[in-house]
Amino acid sequence: MQSINFIESWQDLGLPAQVKEIIAGAKSVLFPTSRQEIFDLAMGGKKQGTYDVSYPVDGKEVLEVVVTKVRNGLTVNYVDPYLRRRDPDCSFVADSRDTDRVTYESRFGGSFEPVRGETFEWLKGQDLVVTLFNLGSMDTKANRGGVLLAPKNAGFFIGGLADLQGFVNPLEMPADFEISSAIYLAPPFRHTHYNGRQVVVHNRLEHFHEVFSYNLYPGPSAKKGVYGILLNIGEAENWPTLHASTVQVETPYDNITTIMHEGASGGGKSEMLEYPHREPNGRLLLGHNPISGEDRTLAFTQSCKLYPVTDDMALTNPVDTPTNGFLEVRDAEQAWFLRVNHIDRYGTDPHLEKQTVHPKAPLIFLNIDAAPDATALIWDHIEDAPGKPCPNPRVIMPRSFMPGVVNDPAEVMIRSFGVRTPPCTRENPTYGIIGYLHILPPALAWLWRLVAPRGHGNPSISGADSGLVSEGVGSYWPFATGRVVDQANLLLRQMVQTPKVRYVLIPNQHVGCWQTGFMPQWISREYLARRGTASFRSGQLVESRCSLLGYSLDSMQVEGQHIPRWMLQVQLQREIGTDGYDRGSKILYDFFYRELKKIMHSELDQLGKDIIACCLDDGGVDDYVKMM
Repeated sequence: MQSINFIESWQDLGLPAQVKEIIAGAKSVLFPTSRQEIFDLAMGGKKQGTYDVSYPVDGKEVLEVVVTKVRNGLTVNYVDPYLRRRDPDCSFVADSRDTDRVTYESRFGGSFEPVRGETFEWLKGQDLVVTLFNLGSMDTKANRGGVLLAPKNAGFFIGGLADLQGFVNPLEMPADFEISSAIYLAPPFRHTHYNGRQVVVHNRLEHFHEVFSYNLYPGPSAKKGVYGILLNIGEAENWPTLHASTVQVETPYDNITTIMHEGASGGGKSEMLEYPHREPNGRLLLGHNPISGEDRTLAFTQSCKLYPVTDDMALTNPVDTPTNGFLEVRDAEQAWFLRVNHIDRYGTDPHLEKQTVHPKAPLIFLNIDAAPDATALIWDHIEDAPGKPCPNPRVIMPRSFMPGVVNDPAEVMIRSFGVRTPPCTRENPTYGIIGYLHILPPALAWLWRLVAPRGHGNPSISGADSGLVSEGVGSYWPFATGRVVDQANLLLRQMVQTPKVRYVLIPNQHVGCWQTGFMPQWISREYLARRGTASFRSGQLVESRCSLLGYSLDSMQVEGQHIPRWMLQVQLQREIGTDGYDRGSKILYDFFYRELKKIMHSELDQLGKDIIACCLDDGGVDDYVKMM
């Protein structure tokens, strides 16, 4: 071993034997002690220009990534467009512990152990960088953390993980810091072992969780891989990590409502932390009807103030912890992986544009087109093909850079669930029958978290289409390593334990035939914040024509202006009618039936069995109300 970066006592860091063996046998080892040192690594020590990240594969150098130094940070662009989005089927479990996930052996036809050994040997032959990172917030649960072992030229990946989870300086590591996981990064294995596919392998050892990342896109490993580690810990300790953004919303009348927004990737979690996007004249575009060409707008001068709590991963207390009826959450991350595909021109989101153009410190941008020494602009998306912009441009934003960010635990009053919906018409009926806002009984809200539709045109997922596909229990199942029934029970027990929480369902992209983008959740957020947890007056809620949608609003007024009734009850749109709506409803019911039958398990709590049976028996909204 040639260098240790002046840390001579690395053997005392509490590392497991296999990690120590890799470090001891590596060509050279560097322990960065600052964020700036990691950013310098990302450019290979160059002060400007571009830096190519490549690896030898079968005697040829394969270029994977081009990193560009820009004025406001670094841009990271993958040569292969396939790497610019997360492959939904890239995660596998290699150990023999209980799991409902696809195992490595069933997928690849053999034990993972030989590849594990090859990975360790490959890492020993590299100029290695070793960094420590947090698991969740340092002030929660325990001072748990992990270690990343990566080739030196993957500095952008190292920096991304350090920002996302929280970099731990090894010279300042807390005395009780417990290293309970490791991420091993070996990019060329994508080519030598997996035919160019993204592959992430989880290996749950006794008291230690290994994640093997065989690609350089951080989504499946540096982010969702860590999410899988947290879910595994939570299964053992009886708490879930929710796939959710959380925001405290302060109205013009100085009252605060805390809303948590859940859903599959692309379901509007990051957007729930954004201010409404306005038209050039300052109005809000409720929707555009591509059939009639009509636009509906809202004159809305004063938005609520937003104080972000979480962006994507929310830690919760054990489900058997006494509560005051609300749900307490805190952030599991130290930075947010913000998708900016909906920001396609200057002025769309002035708040985020300002934060990224003039950040407090350099940022890491992914899939953003920028020249060396220029300023990376979040609306300049790299093209996957001529005239086809990448649907998944990202920026990693440290939460400490966000104005008004809330660092203390927050009590959630309203839990919303977001669904990407396609256009729906009488001629082409779809599940796009969800109105601007629906109120759900808790039992029905639990069912939505079990089926968790990935939804229409998901920009975060490679190969996503308009089909109705489940993201899996909690909308976080693609990142989990254990059993569906355990997570389903955790979610149900959590809802039983927090009876004061209200539940709503919000679509994005389309309401019936109308194109809406994320406006339904921005308008609903304003409306719900002004209402708080007040009860609805008699007649304001009506049972939805499709019982899976709970209650529809008969009227919805924001700052004295009414949302059209046909945006609240989609069957009233002349382009759909009750016949088109009912056929869309059948699509939704068929999806629920298919997914819920998979979740019926002997170990499911009896209340859960009863709720699912209610759905399979075509229960009405009142039936769900009586169950919880």
